Amino acid sequence: MAEVLLYPHIQGLTDGVRAFADDLRQAGHIVHTPDLFDGRTFASIEEGFGFAREKGFDAIRERGAAAADDLGPELVYAGFSFGVTIAQRLAQTRPGARGALFIDSCLPVTEFGQAWPVGVPVQIHGKEGDEFFGEDLPAARELVGAAAAAELFVYPGGQHLFADSSLDAHDPEASRLLMERVRAFLASA
Repeated sequence: MAEVLLYPHIQGLTDGVRAFADDLRQAGHIVHTPDLFDGRTFASIEEGFGFAREKGFDAIRERGAAAADDLGPELVYAGFSFGVTIAQRLAQTRPGARGALFIDSCLPVTEFGQAWPVGVPVQIHGKEGDEFFGEDLPAARELVGAAAAAELFVYPGGQHLFADSSLDAHDPEASRLLMERVRAFLASA
């Protein structure tokens, strides 16, 4: 069993993000899903970015990082897209990280340090034709090449946020495979 801190994407803590967390809970894991957007969800990525721009991206990220303060150190940090910016920071800088799961995004390791932390496994998922993930793919490949325990899974198609079952971008087959891989990852974390 793993304890997971799962950060939502820019459209908020949608029913699909909640369902993803519930699937992990059904597999026996403890999953925390902080609400970064004051209970709001957004119909589009653009609408979510507008809200985040108004509230301040850094303020929202700090709020997300603060959610870890009330939890123990031995967490798996996970995020969807925007949420990866918080999860990756914590996985790289907070002592005791048990692992990291990045869905739809990955930042260069140098954003938060000189190297990926030794002993912290990471799994990255994204769509090959996703314009957002496409920008992050070089960083994901670099991370996988540098970390001792790292996996990169690139799925066919171009949907961003494909693992969120409440959005039109949802890809059931890719999501099923992603969940299978995430469960295996968490079983070993």
